[in-house]
Amino acid sequence: MVGAAVVVLALMTVASLSLGSRETDIARMLATLTGDEDPFMQQVLAARVPRTVVGATVGAALAVAGMLIQSVMRNPLGEPGLLGVTMGASASVVTATAFFGVSSGLATVPAAIPGAVLAVTAVLLLGRQSGSTSVIPLVLAGAVVSAVLGAYVQAMILTRPEVFDSYRHWMVGSLAGVRFETLWTVLPALILGAVLAWAMTGSLNAVALGEEVATGLGVRVQWVRLAALTAATLLAAAATAAVGPIAFVGLAVPHLVRAAVGTDHRWQLPMAVLLGAALLLGADVAARIIARPQELMVGVVTAFVGAPFLLAAVRRGRVRG
Repeated sequence: MVGAAVVVLALMTVASLSLGSRETDIARMLATLTGDEDPFMQQVLAARVPRTVVGATVGAALAVAGMLIQSVMRNPLGEPGLLGVTMGASASVVTATAFFGVSSGLATVPAAIPGAVLAVTAVLLLGRQSGSTSVIPLVLAGAVVSAVLGAYVQAMILTRPEVFDSYRHWMVGSLAGVRFETLWTVLPALILGAVLAWAMTGSLNAVALGEEVATGLGVRVQWVRLAALTAATLLAAAATAAVGPIAFVGLAVPHLVRAAVGTDHRWQLPMAVLLGAALLLGADVAARIIARPQELMVGVVTAFVGAPFLLAAVRRGRVRG
């Protein structure tokens, strides 16, 4: 299954480089990649190569974050937004725009990460106040924090027109115009989150057997849960900061991963990377060609195309929680 996922990702990469809002000759694109000096195609590839690399990275990060959240929270509906990542990043961008004059573009990337991290920190602190080892307090805390931050965002964009003008370009995820500078800005968080996620795979397998069994095996469940949620936060915050909120990827890909490779997290993680990257690239290609010569935002495509696909898979019993 991993080999098939690699092939799918390769096909989506080629499609992302060769298809767009304008018709492109694939043969010319391949010739330019191999050294042919075609000024037009060089300009096209100068825009599409960063878009493809950033899109694949963001899709992989969101998929791994969703996998970690669903694993530690034992919740098949778990995804980054459940912990307040999306609303935290949104509130941070709105605050930076309203009070510090940050406009849309590359400047919003470093502005979004602190809000996402602080939101998840608040969720974890509120969830721990109950003294329970259950994940239910975390879910409730996430809902509360997201609701409060959502109200704050709505108040700011309704009372400040300049905030709305800037925020509306960011509020639905888009890969249009992304550059490698965007990736370099969030790369430290992505690397740290990925390393931490990989280090947790063995412990997550033990936790999946049940807290009592994991404790008997010498696994400190609370620390594993905290480390996994920290990794998910870093990955999701970096991805959201880079391209804006993108729905569905973190929710659906973990289900597809489990259907493909089972419950072993050592296989789930690389499969999540491959499928997450392929899914987001495929959605971005669709966003470019559906309304030619105009272009849709990829966040719209993932929601409208991905959600029915997940619902159909669930109804057929082909994905497992």
